[in-house]
Amino acid sequence: MEKYSLEPYKEKEEVSDFRKEEAYIRAKKKVDALVGFYWHLAVFVIVNIFLILLIGLNSNQGFSGFGPYATAVFWGIGLFFHFIGVFGPDFFFGKNWEERKLKEFMDKEESNWE
Repeated sequence: MEKYSLEPYKEKEEVSDFRKEEAYIRAKKKVDALVGFYWHLAVFVIVNIFLILLIGLNSNQGFSGFGPYATAVFWGIGLFFHFIGVFGPDFFFGKNWEERKLKEFMDKEESNWE
């Protein structure tokens, strides 16, 4: 009678089910992060339109100056960092960005020589 087993899974099928479950959990976290970002963006737009109109129409300066836009600017900085956290820094440049740019510049140089 075996009390403890060193192998937690006896069949390969059970191992692949575990991997599928892990992949599902990772995908679910990514989707939740995307949904969170899109809600953040929607609230940002709605609240800042309201605040800019409210402050701009009720202040002596109107829409001039930094006052009506201060919340949007500082909240926008936070929204940008949320964007980077969700999509990653590779969003702007991509994984092969450097190689693509090198090829693009080399192609331009080659066309100048012809």
